Amino acid sequence: MAEHTVTRADLSEAVYQEVGLSRNESADLVESVLDVIAKALVDGEMVKLSSFGSFSVREKGERIGRNPKTGEEVPILPRRVLVFRASHVLKNRINGALSEHD
Repeated sequence: MAEHTVTRADLSEAVYQEVGLSRNESADLVESVLDVIAKALVDGEMVKLSSFGSFSVREKGERIGRNPKTGEEVPILPRRVLVFRASHVLKNRINGALSEHD
């Protein structure tokens, strides 16, 4: 499997190619969509993208962890973590793509 990271520029170029907006308009559209998603997550809302998956923020409480080098116990502070759950449609596409490469 080739190692490639899809960037904002790649997304903007895809919008430019598929939709026909100018490159600047395509970049603005991608930025707007990402801003809406980020704002919703910061506000604690769930983001669901049909046939793709859902993003949510989960609260994790304080707990005791252990430094793997020293074995010393250290407190891990409470925090919010981002969780992505892929839809069954996306999972099936990924697994279908895997079986096609065999």
